[in-house]
Amino acid sequence: MPPAWAQLATHLESALDLDYPPVAMARVNQQPDGIVAWTQAEPSACSFWRRAEHEVFFADELSHMGCPIGALVMGFELSGPKQEELMNLIGNMCAVAYLHEDEVNLIPKFDPGPTGVVYGPLADFPLEPDNVILWITPKQTMYLEEALGGTRWSGQTTTVFGRPACGVLPASASTGEMSLSLGCIGMRTFTEIPDGHSLATLPRESLSSLETRLATTLAANTIMEAAYKEMKAAI
Repeated sequence: MPPAWAQLATHLESALDLDYPPVAMARVNQQPDGIVAWTQAEPSACSFWRRAEHEVFFADELSHMGCPIGALVMGFELSGPKQEELMNLIGNMCAVAYLHEDEVNLIPKFDPGPTGVVYGPLADFPLEPDNVILWITPKQTMYLEEALGGTRWSGQTTTVFGRPACGVLPASASTGEMSLSLGCIGMRTFTEIPDGHSLATLPRESLSSLETRLATTLAANTIMEAAYKEMKAAI
């Protein structure tokens, strides 16, 4: 286990006062030696994120097929029946105006290739993560965005995603920047995450300097909070 992941996990949990431990994922071509395979049925790809709060495991592409949208997003090939199930699901989503037809081909997805995913707590993760998954409140989101530069006024707008929530994984992996989903109804159903939390994903590139940058951000906010309290008390 790379010590850096354990240290980063501890820092994130402590500095942000997280309600849920950070989870890591890495797409792989085969089950790594020494990592157990997940054998239970799961209704969705996002269901694995909650399981991964407690243990490290490998999940193959077949185990992701409970939700064809999630399997598509994760870059897995869908068989004939699953492809038909996917098209029926998308058709129903469009019919009730949950999704619009012009969005379908734009849903972020991983490139095909890897045949499985290793999931687990960041603190115990034995591989280099592709993404770190966090359940965070608005205040915690602000701290992370400040630390990673997402709140800078640069003339470009910051995108916050909605559905499908799992789309933030390939989105952040492709841009190298933190991605945020407000959390689709599917994710909230399958993961049972409370409404006060959103989903954030941190790509591998953002992890090396995150601890230092977050410490700087929190120190700055402590100073500004004291200043604002003085301003408030003076009125």
